[in-house]
Amino acid sequence: MRVLPPAARGYILCAVLAASACAVPALLRPAATPWAAVAVLAVLYAGCELVKVCPPAGRRVPEGIGSFFPVLLAAVFLLPPAAAALVAMPGGYAATVTDPPVRVRRVWHAAQQALAAWTAGQVYGLLNGPATLGAGPVGRTGPPDPVGRIADFPYALLPAAAAAVAFCLVLTALEAGVLAAAERRSAASVRRGPPAAALALVPHCVHGLAGLMMAVLWRSPYGLPAALLVLLPMYISCWVFAQYHREHAAHRATIRALVQAVDIKDRYTRGHSERVGQASAMIARELGMAGERLEVVRIAGILHDVGKLGVPTRLLRKDGPLTPEERRVIELHPEYGHEIVRGIGFLGEARSAILHHHERIDGSGYPYGLAGAQIPELARVVAVADAFDAMTSTRSYSRARPVPAALAELERCAGAQFDPAMVSALADAIARHGWHPVVTSDEDLQVIPAGDTGNAGAAGHAGAAGHAGNSGNSANSADSGDGAARAPAAAGQRPVPAGESGRRRGGGGGGGRG
Repeated sequence: MRVLPPAARGYILCAVLAASACAVPALLRPAATPWAAVAVLAVLYAGCELVKVCPPAGRRVPEGIGSFFPVLLAAVFLLPPAAAALVAMPGGYAATVTDPPVRVRRVWHAAQQALAAWTAGQVYGLLNGPATLGAGPVGRTGPPDPVGRIADFPYALLPAAAAAVAFCLVLTALEAGVLAAAERRSAASVRRGPPAAALALVPHCVHGLAGLMMAVLWRSPYGLPAALLVLLPMYISCWVFAQYHREHAAHRATIRALVQAVDIKDRYTRGHSERVGQASAMIARELGMAGERLEVVRIAGILHDVGKLGVPTRLLRKDGPLTPEERRVIELHPEYGHEIVRGIGFLGEARSAILHHHERIDGSGYPYGLAGAQIPELARVVAVADAFDAMTSTRSYSRARPVPAALAELERCAGAQFDPAMVSALADAIARHGWHPVVTSDEDLQVIPAGDTGNAGAAGHAGAAGHAGNSGNSANSADSGDGAARAPAAAGQRPVPAGESGRRRGGGGGGGRG
């Protein structure tokens, strides 16, 4: 986003104007604004953000620690909405920004957080939240007010939680809007915002609880010093959370490095791993998998061919049929893959999918000839996703087949080579969402919209339907890996199940070279 399109500039300008309008009442009515508390909270919030930008000498603040919202939410609970918006601006502008344009992004963060704080303050006021904190003045550091009341628990939690939820939703909605304007994202991509907001609600509610604790202690006889004590455990918890995110980033980097190594070695199928991961996730989601297990399925699809690193490059790039000896070497790649990832603990169940993704339901697959339910569920998912992508992307030795023809071939082989439930799940997912590959490095890779799977003619795929309908051509055989026979069969030869041509002609049982 080095150069912002006009739509994004207009969107950000509108946000800045709206944030300014929210903060102006505090400036127009200075007598009604507790300026001492505004100054303390603004400096405190900006200081928490600057600690990440300019950490003390010799210290390193973990990446991904995010904005420190407890102070800002405490301002929402303690101050009028306009004053809370003022508190948000310095800290929002001081937030960590790494991508250009830096200044524009800082202004955007300041406006975004000011709008969210103002909205949260309005929600908190509508639910009579200020009255639940007691009657003592904000920022008192001297003796307690004899007419002050203690906080009204547990009712005080309700307006605080509602304000935290409003704060989160406004941040998420504004972020979705600026992404749509700045990156020209599709409507379908922007609609992913509500689930993201649901995931973000938990940390925002925790920040809201910490902000409420700060506000209650500030209004207590102990005043500001007691309120500041809340920050230390909260900052430590944020640091631990950042370490968790850093570990996940390391996991993603490990997976990315393995996939890049495979792509470099087998240039014929570059991009295949990511697409198999995408199709595997579509199947898993259709089967009702979610959360961590859905991510494991996606990783298993991405890494299913990592064992190619142990296969001689000359075999992966061979244009002609494989000899029986070469076929046996190719068939070792699932075991090679399992050995490569054996010590990577976070992969969990994905390891079994890597080992068994060439097993067949009828027991004729490899490496162990497992049958039916003996094959791990994730391996059955990956097998279908692998075959689907192999059929629908063009290789140096075969043309892409239309998506409907590939799905028909999978259905024909369901029960023998593939699990019928997985085939049905893929067909349903594509009918509902379409097929939009995340990586399209192969030539003539197909992209189809939802509900268009019945159209056998894909634009830009001249001759693909002819390949699909020619039972004597090796392109008619789905190789549930990355290689089918690289020479056509004799005219008139009977059709064979998906992947079987690879075994007969040197591609390896149930999957050719993949």
